[in-house]
Amino acid sequence: MTADVWLPIPPDDIDGLPEGPDYRFWNGEDDFPADPADCAFYVVPYMKPSPLCVRPMGRMSNVRVVQTLSAGIDHVEPGLGQLPAGVRLCNARGVHEASTGELTLALILASLRGIPDFVRAQDRGEWLGGFRPALADKNVLIVGYGSIGEAIEDRLVPFEVARVARVARSERTTARGPVHPLTDLPALLPEADVVILSTPLTEATRGLAGADFLSRMKDGALLVNVARGPVVDTKALLAELETGRITAALDVTDPEPPAREHPLWRAPGVLISPHVGGPTSAFLPRAKRLLVDQLNRYVNREPLRNVILTTGASTD
Repeated sequence: MTADVWLPIPPDDIDGLPEGPDYRFWNGEDDFPADPADCAFYVVPYMKPSPLCVRPMGRMSNVRVVQTLSAGIDHVEPGLGQLPAGVRLCNARGVHEASTGELTLALILASLRGIPDFVRAQDRGEWLGGFRPALADKNVLIVGYGSIGEAIEDRLVPFEVARVARVARSERTTARGPVHPLTDLPALLPEADVVILSTPLTEATRGLAGADFLSRMKDGALLVNVARGPVVDTKALLAELETGRITAALDVTDPEPPAREHPLWRAPGVLISPHVGGPTSAFLPRAKRLLVDQLNRYVNREPLRNVILTTGASTD
């Protein structure tokens, strides 16, 4: 039985790892730390390009678990077809909610209150007063109501928003209220002052915020994307931004990063942060706790957390 565990964090830096497996450190270097065929548990390097993360997967003929350190799994999906049947793919639910929720609120507040304008005015030595929109009393729409969407709503509560509407792939009821299906978006978008995208990137959500979606947003509304860049149709967004009808705050873009001459950098009413929702001081301690818990479960043959899919399983 193969017992190698590939970790993108040096194993000596992680307290509480169970005895038994042979721990191999690999964070995307050219040389593999051992034969990929001997890897049983593959922890995918964090914030690395998809081709690098997928590179060893075709040779992992005995792997049983693939664990990401991100909430999204789109960067490893191209390699799933190369894996044997029965491999469990797990994400990092519980690691990024706090940091991404913080950034979402920072982007909303910075955009509404005009913080980028203040910074530019400070550089000019200019006192830029005047009235600005508040988050208080606004209607907010969260598109993608998983654990990150819930964390965003947790942080919205103290800001006295008028209403929060929630949208996810499937309709359900929560303690805070109903979660609408994606098919309800046309009716919900015109009522929202702030539209937050926190949905996974799937074939159903790729290009979701396209021309029709954006045209239904009310005049003066703010679009916030902390999901994945391709959830938004960049060409359609640029067309709306150029009119000044809506504004946007983007932690992710398509392409990512935009080339220096890309028009998104200079579009009116847009604030761009460089995909920093997850990489904060909160990441490493939470990632280590997740890995210790998952590997103890694996060694003790207990159910793993955050299983997104199992390769070879029917999707019917």
